Parts: sequence; structure tokens; C-alpha cells
Amino acid sequence: MSADRTSNSPAAGGSAAPRTEPDRDHTQTPRRLADHTHPLVEATALKLTAEETTDRGRLQRIFNYVRDINFAFPVEGDFVSASETIRLGYGQCNTKSTLLLALCRAAGIPARIHFSLINKEIQRGPFRGFLYRLIPEAISHSWIEVEIDGEWRQVDSFINDLAFHRGAVAEIRRRGWQTGFSVTRVGGEPSAELDLDGKHFSQMGAVTDDHGVWNDPADYYASDRYKNRPGRLKHWLYRWAILGANRRVSAIRRSGEQRT
Repeated sequence: MSADRTSNSPAAGGSAAPRTEPDRDHTQTPRRLADHTHPLVEATALKLTAEETTDRGRLQRIFNYVRDINFAFPVEGDFVSASETIRLGYGQCNTKSTLLLALCRAAGIPARIHFSLINKEIQRGPFRGFLYRLIPEAISHSWIEVEIDGEWRQVDSFINDLAFHRGAVAEIRRRGWQTGFSVTRVGGEPSAELDLDGKHFSQMGAVTDDHGVWNDPADYYASDRYKNRPGRLKHWLYRWAILGANRRVSAIRRSGEQRT
């Protein structure tokens, strides 16, 4: 995190206080992306949590479901609703955060989304060469905070599915990298397990600037803090680049499957 972060910052292991955003004309705000009242989201949350009697149990089931959705880059980038991610069956950090947020809310678990910037090296590996150099030095990133036992707790270890996570950790070790292939070893070994004590994360060590807590991803994406908004040319290049990026992610996943 930047040097002026307080002890309550994510890097210090705490949870930043919710930031109250200025009132907006919601007719100018994009559609809600964490669509927790969508029938598909509600049905999925009910199916996952019907047999659980505690928020911890419900959260574990939801976490496992979202984590086990394959990591991959959608054509529409970050602008994918929770219900659409369920239909697609894959997503990246921001779209899987949106899904986890919506499922928690549908299940009655207090949840909020926390945005930041993250070092571009987190995408090194899937993106490479000229296309990697086009990525800004820091890009917009998110994780989820849930209220369990009266405390807000940070969770980001749902981002990578288990096979891809295992392959990615092995690959960055092999290459001698600290960060790449959607994981970072900065601050500790990356994890793909739910840790409500805030000791183990997947990408938190690569986070830079803190952009605070927002009610819905669409509000953040409509703000001037959002850094992943490409022009027409870069958006076209992104749609072309993710073909190769997703192939490389799949190759790392196959290597991870051999490590189970």
C-alpha cells in the first residue's frame, strides 16, 4: 500500500472503513452488476446454502463455488454482472468479486466490495510482449469484505480456481518471479483457501493504492478512479489479446491439475 495508509489499511491486515461516496444521479450510473435479486443468483445462493445454519458455513459454500469457477478473462472485461458470470462459468478478479458479493447478499451475509489499484505484474504471464507493455503500471482491482462474528474480514483467495492456482504458484517459482500469473508471493505464500483471520491471500501483496469500499462495482467503474477503461483501439486489442491470455491460463491450469 502507499506510505500514507493507516494501520487500518488492507496491507496492515485491517479493513478500511467504508468510504461514503457522493450522491449521484443514478440515471447516469451503469446497471447494477452485483445483481443479488436476479432469479439465477438467488437460486444459486439458495442451492449452495440451504443446508447451512451459520454465516461461516454459508460463506464457505459460496466461497468454494466462486473459487472453483475457472479463472479466465471475459470479452467484456470488468463489465459483467454476477448472473452473467454464473452463465459464463468463468471470470477474473473483478467479475468473481462481483459474483461473490451478490451471492453473499442473496444469502443474507453482510458483504461489500473494496477497490484498489494493483501492480500490473499480477497479469504478467497470461499477457506478454507488446500487449503486456500496453497495460498501465497499476490497474483497478477488487476483493470482498464480509462481516462475520461482528468483524469485517477481507477475502481475495477466491480469485483463482485451485488447479490454476497450483500451476501458477509453481510457474512463478520456476521463473524466479515474485508476482505473475494472477498470484503474488509478496507478503507471504499465496493461498486459494478461505482465511477469515486475514493471514493468507492470493493477490493482496501486489496491491498499491486504496480506493475504498463501494456499494456496487458499477459505481466505481463510473468514477474517475477506475483505471481499466480502454479506448476503442485498446478494447479491440484486449479482445484479441485475451485469446492468447486464456490459452496460457488453460496451459497453467493443466499443469496444476497434475499437481493435485
